Amino acid sequence: MLYSTAYLTQEFQIKKVVLITGASSGMGRQTAISLAEKGFTVYAGTRDIKKLQDIKNITPIAMDITDFKNIQDSVNFIYKKHKRIDVLVNNAGYGLVSTVEDVSEEEMFSQFNINVFGVFRVCKAVIPVMRENRDGIIINISSFLGKIGLPLLTFYNSSKYALEGITDSLRYELKDFNIRVHSIMPGFFDTNFARENLVTNKNTFDKNSAYAKLVSNLAPTIVEQINNGNSPKDVAEMILQIIQNDRFPARSTIGEKAKKFIPMRRELSDEDFERRVRESYNL
Repeated sequence: MLYSTAYLTQEFQIKKVVLITGASSGMGRQTAISLAEKGFTVYAGTRDIKKLQDIKNITPIAMDITDFKNIQDSVNFIYKKHKRIDVLVNNAGYGLVSTVEDVSEEEMFSQFNINVFGVFRVCKAVIPVMRENRDGIIINISSFLGKIGLPLLTFYNSSKYALEGITDSLRYELKDFNIRVHSIMPGFFDTNFARENLVTNKNTFDKNSAYAKLVSNLAPTIVEQINNGNSPKDVAEMILQIIQNDRFPARSTIGEKAKKFIPMRRELSDEDFERRVRESYNL
């Protein structure tokens, strides 16, 4: 029997299977909620699944992105149930606030272990599933700070610069398997990032630090801009657009700061852009 396109409503279509890392708060949590409401099969990865028990119609899944075996076990669990993972949202991450002079080896490694190596591990586990099905979408939640630098956020900045490089290279690497790779570069958003996902170096923030003036000028401004930023619903909506539109741009900005600074970065010389950033943040 033949059915018209109009008759093929969502209930007759295969629900896309989505895996989101860092889904217990902020953009990850809102994306899990929004996609579940749209009828997607959502696996919400988090280290603490208790934080997701209040969300309906999703499946919380314990994921530690620093542990490849744990990631592989989680991916295998999803694969056995659905034989597919259609969308991966690499959202897990945090920000280290420290000068280069003060940072410890542990702090430095941890920043990259989560924000960069964690993305590599999850992609390594998920790509074979997508490649087998010759279909998939990988969405990396980056930052506008993956294109511009700010003091005290050097390690976070550089981890997001690395994520931009990962996105660019994977687009070439996976194109023949019909796997799309995208980057979203948000500005400052009103999530729990400033309250829960910023880690500060105690020496940098000591009142006797050589950088005390820089900290007192910049840190409160950054925290205020994060806490008064855009809604994470905007990012969730963009993720839905990427899933639905196979011609969506490789890289997109969202939020006030991103839309201000990223175009400016393209248009100005390095020196002129640096002057504008210094003026904006009283550096």
